[in-house]
Amino acid sequence: MIDINTLQKYSLFGGVTSEQIENIKPLLSSAHFEAGECPQIEGQPNDKIYFILSGEVDIIKQGVVIARLKEGETFGEMELLDIMPSIATVRAATPLEVVTISNRALYEISKRDLKTFSLMIMNLARDLSRRLRRMDELACRDEEQ
Repeated sequence: MIDINTLQKYSLFGGVTSEQIENIKPLLSSAHFEAGECPQIEGQPNDKIYFILSGEVDIIKQGVVIARLKEGETFGEMELLDIMPSIATVRAATPLEVVTISNRALYEISKRDLKTFSLMIMNLARDLSRRLRRMDELACRDEEQ
């Protein structure tokens, strides 16, 4: 079962009330992956954001592990927005429990409750902006060395 209090800890649901989450809860899915399984494969379609409830994943780009994400973090946001193939492979480093929200579910939220949809999209934009800033800082640091 998907716990509302747990979801409110994720930045995507910042400012979204318990009542609003309760209304969209039927549109969410949950999944389990064993260590070594890949919920997302580089170059393949992806239409979901994954919220890591427990476990860890490695983010792999062209065979190189570029990051490790853990409980409380998300992946899949880019592909959900730009509808392009997955930019990286995501491999479960440990047994993994996730909640997902699909592109189709976001569209349904936009039809049902525009305020909730708007909050979620603004939160998503903020998350992606923070990641872009971090990547800019890393790129500048690499140039200095």
